Amino acid sequence: MRRADRLFQIVQHLRARRLTTAAHLAEFLGVSERTVYRDIRDISLSGIPVKGEAGVGYCIDPSFELTALMFTPEELEAVVVGLRMVRAFGGPGLRSAVIPALDKVVLALPKGRRAEIDKPQIYAPAVHAHRSIDDLIETLRIAVDNRSILELRYTDNSGSATLRPVRPLALHFWGSTWTLAAWCELRNDFRSFRLDRMNGCRPTGATFEEEEGKTLADYLKCVRAE
Repeated sequence: MRRADRLFQIVQHLRARRLTTAAHLAEFLGVSERTVYRDIRDISLSGIPVKGEAGVGYCIDPSFELTALMFTPEELEAVVVGLRMVRAFGGPGLRSAVIPALDKVVLALPKGRRAEIDKPQIYAPAVHAHRSIDDLIETLRIAVDNRSILELRYTDNSGSATLRPVRPLALHFWGSTWTLAAWCELRNDFRSFRLDRMNGCRPTGATFEEEEGKTLADYLKCVRAE
């Protein structure tokens, strides 16, 4: 990778995140942390408002804007294909956001590259396998965003019906099945619930704050350890 391309990637990566460490950037770019520190210094000297320090992390002032999205052809294809998959498999709220999002990508591209939006030949047909759980996906997505405690009527692996108060943490799509990652108040542990086994879902009106040992990061640590 040319150094100019690497510097641009660092700027884009920092703009997209609240805080990024040099170690993360080094792994992402395949270079040493020393190289990242040097690149950050040069980016700052060029006038781009990088905030942070070594050992803590870096970010770019959110008021900083680039005038055009400089996607590589592969990056642009990834965006288009990703949006097509959301339109095919996402819930109604996300599906309705696909076309406006794609329009904004087109408008942000340099005029000479806008035709590239139609080039990707990887499609995700609008299947109907998950339309029956559209409302459930939308309820769960909103609950995850708002940290709303839910009451699930759920059928477990043994066929037993249970009533589960849960803290919804994330939705996962496995190609044929949606699951909800959550902290289960009944089992006092993390659980993964299949949406096709949910017989009901009701927001309780209560919300939750992040609590050590019960967060999404903690859930992912448990998954990786298994």
